[in-house]
Amino acid sequence: MDRVEHPRIRPGVLENRLYQERIAETANRHNTLVVLPTGLGKTAIALRVIAEHLLVYPTRSVLVLAPTRPLVVQHARSVAESLFAPAPVVLTGTLAPDRRLALLAPPQVVVATPQVIANDLRDAAISLDPFSLVVFDEAHRAVGDYPYVAIGRANRDGPRARVLAMTASPGARKDRIEEVWSNLGIERFEYRSADDDDVRPYFHGIGVESETVPVPPEVRHLAILLRAAVRRQAEVLRRFNLLPGGEASRRDLLALSQRLQREVQAARHRGENAANGVWAALTAEAVAMKGLHALELIETQGVGALREFLDKQQPRADARPTPAQRTFLGDPDVQKVEEALRSLTLEHPKVARAVAIVTEELHRAPNSRVIVFAQYRDTASLLSEQLAQLADPLVRPARFVGQASRRRDEGLTQKAQIALLDDFRAGRLNCLVATSVAEEGLDIPSTDLVLFYEPVPSMIRTIQRRGRTGRARAGRVVVLVAEGTRDVSLERSARSKERRMHDLLEEIQAEMDRGRPPPPPPTHRVQSVLDEFGGRP
Repeated sequence: MDRVEHPRIRPGVLENRLYQERIAETANRHNTLVVLPTGLGKTAIALRVIAEHLLVYPTRSVLVLAPTRPLVVQHARSVAESLFAPAPVVLTGTLAPDRRLALLAPPQVVVATPQVIANDLRDAAISLDPFSLVVFDEAHRAVGDYPYVAIGRANRDGPRARVLAMTASPGARKDRIEEVWSNLGIERFEYRSADDDDVRPYFHGIGVESETVPVPPEVRHLAILLRAAVRRQAEVLRRFNLLPGGEASRRDLLALSQRLQREVQAARHRGENAANGVWAALTAEAVAMKGLHALELIETQGVGALREFLDKQQPRADARPTPAQRTFLGDPDVQKVEEALRSLTLEHPKVARAVAIVTEELHRAPNSRVIVFAQYRDTASLLSEQLAQLADPLVRPARFVGQASRRRDEGLTQKAQIALLDDFRAGRLNCLVATSVAEEGLDIPSTDLVLFYEPVPSMIRTIQRRGRTGRARAGRVVVLVAEGTRDVSLERSARSKERRMHDLLEEIQAEMDRGRPPPPPPTHRVQSVLDEFGGRP
C-alpha cells in the first residue's frame, strides 16, 4: 500500500490517499475548514499540514487544539508516533500557568485544550506569535462564547497564523457555519461525503438500526401523573398570558425564562423590585421544567433515574427549599409519583435490552469492542453495573465519564480516562459505557458496535456518537427508542437535520467551486511566502 513520503513524516505511517493530499495542499495555502465523515482521516490531513509547517518554518511552533483532555492526549500521541518532531508539549488545566509558560520554547508542537490557551491569552501569559499554524479540532464549536472564538479573534488581530479547522458535523444552519468561518478567519472550504469518488474506496459502511422498546403500563402511569403536574404549571403561565395553548414545550419554557429574567434585570437596573407576577411566573416555569425533566427520565431512562432526580430535589438539611422546590415537591401528582416509586421495583426495559445487545455482540465476536452511550451518568452507572453483574468473561465493561464529581457521583480523572481508553484499545476492556465525554474525536479503530441508550436532540452529537464505529471496518449502530415517548421525535428530528446538513454542505461546496469566498476574506501574514519553496504547495 502506497505511503506518504515527507521529510517530517515517519516512513510507513500515513497511507497516501489522494483526497487527503488534495485537502492538505489547500490547507497549506489557505485557512481551511475541512468537513469530512468520521473515520476518513481528518487527523491524517492535520499531520500532513503540521509536517509541512515544521519543514517550511523550522523556527516556529504549531498549536493543536482539542476540546477534551483525552482527545488532547490522543493528538499528542499521533504527533509523536507519526512525525519527526520535538516531543509534543501537552497543556491542560492541570498545569499551573507558570509551569505552562516554562514549557513553551519554539520550535515545538503544542497540543492544548482551548480553555487553557484562551485564559492565557486573556492574561497575556501566552502569545500566538511563535505559531505558524493553529489546528482547531471539532471546529463546529467555534461559535458563541466557546474559547475557540477568543483564540480565533486573537489570531486574526495578531500574527494570523495559518488555520486548519476540522469537523465531521458543522451544523445544519448556514448562519452557524458562516459564524465558524468568521470566527476562525476561514478562506477555503473542503467537504467530502461518502459518495465522492475519491473517498468511496476508503469508506467503511455503518449500519444504523432503530429498535423500538415498549414502555410498561407502570411507567406509563407515572408519565401520566407527571404530565398532569406540568399542565398545572402551564395553566398558571397561561393565566399570565405568557404561554400558548397546547402541550408546554422545553423551547417555549426556556424562551419564557429568558424573557422573565430580562424583566428582573431591567427592574434591578432601575433600582426597583420585579413585580410579584414575574416571580410567580418564574417559579411556575421552573416547576414545569422540573416536571418535563422528570417525565423524560421515566419515559426514556428508567425508574432509578427518576428516583435519583426526585431525591436530588429534596432540600439539604441546612438549607431552606426554594419556591420551585417547594411547589414541585408539593404537587399532588408528584407526590403520587413518589409514593408509587417506594414500592416499584420495575426497571425500564431498555436496560435489559441494552445488556442483551451488548452480550450478543461480544459472544458473536469476542474480539470486538462496544461503546454504549447514555445521556445521564446515573444511567451509565446502572448499565455498567448490570453488565458487570453478569460475571461473563466475554463481557468486560467500564464506565467512562467526565472529570467533574457530582454529589455522590465521582468523576474520572484525566489519568483514569486515559488508562480506560488504553485498556479498551488493548482489549482488556471491551465495553465502554460512556456519557458525552466519549462523543468527540476519540480514535478507537476496532469499535464494532455503538449503542445509543436513547436518541439525542443534537444532530452534531448524533454524528459524533455514530462516528466512533466504522473507522477501520464496517460498523453497526443501534438506537433504542422508547415507544410513544420523546425518543421518537428526537430520532426523527436528528435524521431530518442530518439530511439538511448534507444538502447545505453540498450547496456551500458548489458555491466555493464557483468562486464565492466565505465571509470574511482575511489577509494572511505568516504564510505569504510558502509558494516560494520550490516543489512545495
